[in-house]
Amino acid sequence: MWLINSSIGRKVVMSVTGVALILFLTFHMSMNIVALFSAEGYNMVCEFLGANWYALVATLGLAALAVIHIVYAFLLTMRNRSARGTERYAVTARPAKVEWASQNMLVLGIIVLLGLLLHLFNFWYNMMFAELTGIAVQFDPADGFSYIVATFSNPLYVVLYIVWIAAIWFHLSHGFWSAMQTFGWSGKVWFCRWKVIGIVYSTLLMLGFLIVVLAFAFGLAPSLCC
Repeated sequence: MWLINSSIGRKVVMSVTGVALILFLTFHMSMNIVALFSAEGYNMVCEFLGANWYALVATLGLAALAVIHIVYAFLLTMRNRSARGTERYAVTARPAKVEWASQNMLVLGIIVLLGLLLHLFNFWYNMMFAELTGIAVQFDPADGFSYIVATFSNPLYVVLYIVWIAAIWFHLSHGFWSAMQTFGWSGKVWFCRWKVIGIVYSTLLMLGFLIVVLAFAFGLAPSLCC
């Protein structure tokens, strides 16, 4: 099947799954912004998205998208390195007009993956997984606000999340326009436009996440009423 065996097919799969994950990040960021205005409102969203059938289906779907995206990224990277052979060792400088993010997508991908695992441990494990299994956790599984407060009261987590957000920004700023190029939507006029759109969108998206982290880190978020 060409989606698996051809380089173009792999890029198409990478692009489709990448765009789907960007849409999820947009939803996730919008949900997090609620926590800046209302602790109760945020917990209402968490309770609505608890361990019910549609949340479980969405979680499994997102997990499948993430796994496919990561696997195909690895396959493409290995294929590209194999195609270059020993020539890759002769390259000592970054080629002209090639973005830093493009040259370091594997490293950025690893940072993003490690950050994802940390995020799953801090939130998904203590919330949806705890609700499904009934294990004892620090707060009520639906009390997502308290988990945000607890996580970002730890300076180490704040630093790790900032590094993670920066890595995602670099990854998205390149991946966005690269996906449009794979879809064939990047003529001479639109190539630069997609780059600008990708940078602006990625910046606004990651700023939303960063603002939440910093607001809770410096105690600027609302409190949860008892």
